[in-house]
Parts: sequence; structure tokens; C-alpha cells
Amino acid sequence: QVQLVESGGGLVQPGGSLRLSCAASGFTFSKYAMSWYRQAPGKERELVARITSAGGSTNYVDSVKGRFTISRDNAKSTVYLQMNSLKPEDTAVYSCNAVLRTLGALVADYWGQGTQVTVSS
Repeated sequence: QVQLVESGGGLVQPGGSLRLSCAASGFTFSKYAMSWYRQAPGKERELVARITSAGGSTNYVDSVKGRFTISRDNAKSTVYLQMNSLKPEDTAVYSCNAVLRTLGALVADYWGQGTQVTVSS
């Protein structure tokens, strides 16, 4: 049974930090590219950060560059999102996503249920 379980969300003041974790099970984690998405109320889901299967390459949406860092530990089947200098506009439900592509074709696509991040004073 495939599972992606996020944790680490919560309420934080502007300028604070949080570290999100996404623990994976039920599939070969090391073969999958991993991403963090977020969705704020009334807004479309947005890709925040992505990391390749071996962790050699990362990408970020412009609004979080220099503040957020995505990383992974394939031995623990876990992906992380370190969020620093948080702003009220970072408030959203954050979800992790696992994708496997072969020759460019989507083979598998899994989602976690999400964790709430609220940035407010």
C-alpha cells in the first residue's frame, strides 16, 4: 500500500522556520522524483520545490528561492522541506508528490494528504 505521510506543519510567526517531512512507503522511493506543492484558500495548487530521484538537482518557484530548501534521504524514504524566513503569503496546505517517469512518460503519481502551514502573528 502506497503511503505519503506529511508532518511538521503548524502555526509560526512571520520570519520563523518550519521543517516539513514526508515519509514514503509502499514503493521504491529512490526511483521517484519528489516535489512539494502548496494550495492556499481560493488559489490554485502551486509547485513549490522539486528534487530528482538521486537528489542531484532541485528546482524552486521564484517566491521561495533563497528561503526554502528541499532535500531527501533515500535510506529513510523521506523528503524534507526546510522553510526559513516565512511570510504570511506562505500560508497554505503543503503536500508532497512522488512521480516516476520512464522515457518521459508518466508511470506513477502519488500524493500525500497534506499538512497545514499558517504564518501569522
